[in-house]
Amino acid sequence: MAERIRVLLADDHPTTRLGLRVLLERANDVEVVGEAKDGAEALTLIEELRPDVAVLDCKLPGLAGPQVAQEIRRRGLPVRVLALSSYDDERYVRGMLEAGAVGYLLKEEAPETIVAAVRGAMRAEGHFSPPVAKKVSAWARGELPGGLTKREMEVLALVAEGLSNKEIARTLGVTVWTVNFHTGNILKKLGVASRVEAAVWAKERGILP
Repeated sequence: MAERIRVLLADDHPTTRLGLRVLLERANDVEVVGEAKDGAEALTLIEELRPDVAVLDCKLPGLAGPQVAQEIRRRGLPVRVLALSSYDDERYVRGMLEAGAVGYLLKEEAPETIVAAVRGAMRAEGHFSPPVAKKVSAWARGELPGGLTKREMEVLALVAEGLSNKEIARTLGVTVWTVNFHTGNILKKLGVASRVEAAVWAKERGILP
C-alpha cells in the first residue's frame, strides 16, 4: 500500500477543521496528522510533524496565511502549501501565491475538489477555484484589477489616500485635466458613482491597504 499523504490543517474555526478532517480522512490515501488554530501554532506543528501538505486558511489569527507560507519557505520546510479560504481578494491570492502556495481553493468547493487539490499539492500541481483561476490568468496576461491601466491604478491609490485631483496632478506631475480624465475612466470601469466608492471598491478587494 502506498504511503498516505500527511496533511496539517490550519483554520481558526474548529467546525471547519473538523469538517475538513472528516472529509480528507475518508480518502484512503490521506492522513490528517495535526490541526492548528492560528499561524504560530501552524508553524510549530509543521516544524514538529513535517507534513507533506499544509492546508492554510488565509485569515489566520496572529500570523496570516501568506505570512505563514513565507516563513515556511524562509525556513526551507519541505511542505507543500494549499490555500483554502472564504475570500478571493487580490491581496490574499497574490500573497499566498507569491509566498509559494501551489494552489488556492475557496471553501465553497465540492468535497471531491478539495481532496483532488490536496493530492495535486503533493505533486506540486496547482488547483484553483474558478474565480481565482480567472485572476491568475489575467495577471499572467499582464492585466491589472478592474481592467485598470497602470496609471489609473496610481491615480486610484492617491484617490484612496484622500488627495484632491489638484493634489494628485501635482504628485504625478500631470495636469488636472489628465487626472479628471483618468478618474472618469476609473469610475466607469469599476461601475461606481464616486471617488469614495472607487476607494471602497479597491479596499474591499484588497487591492489597496
